[in-house]
Amino acid sequence: MARAFEIQPLDATFGAVVTGIKLAALDDTVWRELYAEWLKYALLIFPGQFLNKDEQNEFARRFGPLEFERAPISNVKSDGTLIVDQDSDVMKILQGNMGWHADSTYMPVQAKGAVFCAEVVPNSGGATGWADMRAAYDALDAGLRAKVEGLSAYHSLRYSQAKIGHKPKPGADYKGYGFHNGPEPLRPLVKIHPETGRKSLLIGRHAHDIPGMDPAESERFLQELVEIACRPPRVYHHNWNPGDTVVWDNRCLLHQATPWDMTEPRIMWHSRIAGDPASESALP
Repeated sequence: MARAFEIQPLDATFGAVVTGIKLAALDDTVWRELYAEWLKYALLIFPGQFLNKDEQNEFARRFGPLEFERAPISNVKSDGTLIVDQDSDVMKILQGNMGWHADSTYMPVQAKGAVFCAEVVPNSGGATGWADMRAAYDALDAGLRAKVEGLSAYHSLRYSQAKIGHKPKPGADYKGYGFHNGPEPLRPLVKIHPETGRKSLLIGRHAHDIPGMDPAESERFLQELVEIACRPPRVYHHNWNPGDTVVWDNRCLLHQATPWDMTEPRIMWHSRIAGDPASESALP
């Protein structure tokens, strides 16, 4: 039976471009096919979808309940003017997102995935990158693989943002998501995917202070893992066109923003898919 859409794998260990489909009008049969491809490729790219708010949230909800509905990731204020203060909370979060990370590892339950849509893109720059932590785990030598199997790390947005000099300003424009008080989640460096069973590395900018390691040694080791993991053929950077939609599996990919000329507007929309507490909760 012919597939209801066309799928073209990327020149990487993961990811594919999907065409011949309208995300705002999926039937259940096509959806099941699409979900199977998502589990296989972890990143699906849909050019020219131009989803509105309700359509984006509805598509994201096909993957499960939402951690939060569509929200802007943008250097543009709600009144349409550019944010010019490079030290504002919003701009500091945009800068921090340029480090490799997985979403909500600093929350009690890590996100399952995300749907990301482009509305306004700059003339150059502003690509989004993803890195395959399944292939990264597979590429480790036997000694390093055995070492990471027994290790965990704490995850904190306060920690990762402090490294770029950001401390949220009380009452300012950023709503403070992720800067909660309370214990920092502890997560194993090796994650088992709850649906595919594949192992992947769980690292990135929010990870810090491996128990049993000196803090400086832990920082060096975690940075070395990121440098090993996030290199070809395990990475892909997408240059956006308006209307592009992507969905990625946050349980096995890292991602990062990349710089652009901040005097140019960039308006992206993010719907975050909540993780299943049975598989995405931090360690006790």
